[in-house]
Amino acid sequence: MEFSFDNFAKEGLHEECGVFGIFSDGTINPAYACYNGLLALQHRGQESCGIAVSDEGVIDYHKDMGLVTEVFNNKILDSLNGQMAVSHVRYSTAGGSVLENAQPLVMRYVKGTLSIAHNGNLTNALEIRRGLEQRGAIFQTTIDSEVICYVIARERLKCHSVEDAVARTMQVIEGAYSLLVMSPRKLIAVRDPHGFRPLCMGKYNDSYVFASESAALDACGAEFVRDVEPGEIVIVDQNGVRSMKPDFGDKKKALCIFEYIYFARSDSFIDGVSVYEARKQAGRILARKYPVEADMVVGVPESGIDAAIGYSEESGIPYEKAIVKNSYIGRTFIKPSQKERMKSVKIKLNPIADKIKGKRVVIIDDSIVRGTTVDRIVTMLKEAGAKEVHMRISSPPFMWPCYYGTDIPSRGELIACNHTIEEITKLSKADSLGYLPVESLREMIHNAPVGFCDGCFTGNYPAPITKETFKGKERGGMNFDENNKKDN
Repeated sequence: MEFSFDNFAKEGLHEECGVFGIFSDGTINPAYACYNGLLALQHRGQESCGIAVSDEGVIDYHKDMGLVTEVFNNKILDSLNGQMAVSHVRYSTAGGSVLENAQPLVMRYVKGTLSIAHNGNLTNALEIRRGLEQRGAIFQTTIDSEVICYVIARERLKCHSVEDAVARTMQVIEGAYSLLVMSPRKLIAVRDPHGFRPLCMGKYNDSYVFASESAALDACGAEFVRDVEPGEIVIVDQNGVRSMKPDFGDKKKALCIFEYIYFARSDSFIDGVSVYEARKQAGRILARKYPVEADMVVGVPESGIDAAIGYSEESGIPYEKAIVKNSYIGRTFIKPSQKERMKSVKIKLNPIADKIKGKRVVIIDDSIVRGTTVDRIVTMLKEAGAKEVHMRISSPPFMWPCYYGTDIPSRGELIACNHTIEEITKLSKADSLGYLPVESLREMIHNAPVGFCDGCFTGNYPAPITKETFKGKERGGMNFDENNKKDN
């Protein structure tokens, strides 16, 4: 198929991934630490994974399509020797789930080697890529992470150190990126100035570990130290750890609020906020906003369960486990095609019929995006004998696409853009439906001083959207200039 920027935008840009890296003091094997860390981050990407290890500047790596346990075994891990490593789990949108797009990316250039693992989505990658191609660059992938590699390599030729090159790159790229960069002698962790994606630092003896979520630090026995701050560059080498904070002006802190609602594991803490407590708080708010007489509260596994517990505690309605999840089916939200999403939903969940029969059920789910699962869940419960089914959603309605790395598509695919709540209720066959109000998002994170991005709910985007990125996700007839005038 002929390459075009439209195809590039559709194929590889919009991803939600997990990164893990370590600079070892010799007491912990980097490859095995990455393996354990990636297992803890598997929920963030189930299509491909990889580990790159540096042994005195010589890079060896292994990556492939599949789950962490499918891609790696003891023989492969034993062959990956070195002092530091970066690793990655990935999922993509349709068309981008191919081996060449798997990470970490490994680049060899005049200064040696460069390996990167990236979580996020650049909003000006297409323009940068075009400029590089016009100057002779040849790209091997369709992902924006390769654009970051090229820019760092180019800037490295102009400055004293790789961290300076990273700082200069941050002045060029826009959008969301939590990034691990491995040079021959340094491991560098980077978080974009808005802090869209999470990134934290831990310590195991004198080894330093970085991960998308704190739960991954626990998995390799590392102690949580702190979150990497928005706009911060953390450098680890033989001399220890140090930090840089380039000047980006007045950038709004904007962690993706969907990390608390859906993406992150319940046992993670992100920017000082417990994901579990945030989800329980969402359930409490739903109970206050949308009370109903019912016999039980049920959570859709897994990310609806915490909110269901909160709803139960606030309402006094007993919580029951009445839906069983097939643990061997991945997340329907991150399947690369609508056909696969539909197939997964049908075999993923099953009700416990004798618990449900004749009962009025409040069912809590984390979100409704395309509307793939909501009618199936309600129908499933009613077929199991539920007398009433009241649907409660622990996020607001999705009204706008995401440009920063979450698989929230164009407005035409978002059910809330094309139907009222009353219509969605009727389509789903639910007896009632209630969403978490937008104005309650800050209350959900216990009014913590965390700046967050709610662009997918409100259309207010913290970072600028370029014309190329905007193309294909037009917002209900609003043109590009009107879009940026409204949001930026």
